[in-house]
Amino acid sequence: MGRLTESILLERGHSIAGRVDPSGTGDFTELTPEALAEADMVIEFSLPDSVGENAEKYAKAGVPAVVGTTGWDARRDEIKKIIEDSNGTYMWGSNFSIGAHILFILTEKAAELINKTGSYDIMVDEYHHRMKKDSPSGTALTLAEKIINNTDTKTAIITETLDRAIEPHELHVGSVRGGYIPGTHTVTLDSPADTIELKHTARSRGGFALGAVLASEWLLGKKGFFRIEDFIAESLGGTK
Repeated sequence: MGRLTESILLERGHSIAGRVDPSGTGDFTELTPEALAEADMVIEFSLPDSVGENAEKYAKAGVPAVVGTTGWDARRDEIKKIIEDSNGTYMWGSNFSIGAHILFILTEKAAELINKTGSYDIMVDEYHHRMKKDSPSGTALTLAEKIINNTDTKTAIITETLDRAIEPHELHVGSVRGGYIPGTHTVTLDSPADTIELKHTARSRGGFALGAVLASEWLLGKKGFFRIEDFIAESLGGTK
């Protein structure tokens, strides 16, 4: 992700102030004040355990950050407070792919429509590469939240394997890990008469990197704790 993001930044006329990579392939192995000294913006794809400490460093240095790391939802309020207390700038998102956000918008609309008909059940499944740390993906959970917020029948998200019949109010989110799949998410609407599928398949990670760069360009000059949906709402007309 770092190399893809760097390539897109350079293509769009930006310069790279520094690369932070613990493996030693970047300019810095740690996120230090020196690493942030010349930066106007940080784009972070790291691990969930690093997000809180990194946010404190961005706040102290006064550097805006766009964060594509997932799996830290339980700490969101804590990190929001860190940013707001420092009058900082921060954007987070479960998925920075523009195509994935089109899927979110379509899913919201589909959930509204089936809520009116009462004929369809709905479910979510996702496939990712074997190295992905979190399961289900942040994108799958976002899709589930979109459905919950736009239907009356689904009120609970179930992510574990079921050894029983699912209850009508439960929304099942299934996950598979293996191979080298960048990410595939499918929302299935099923009735006795037919099946409708909304599906997003990432061909590479380039779409995520491009979305992060576009979001960082939008974020420059702003203050606050933002979601990627704030950028999407202004760019595509989606909901926040």
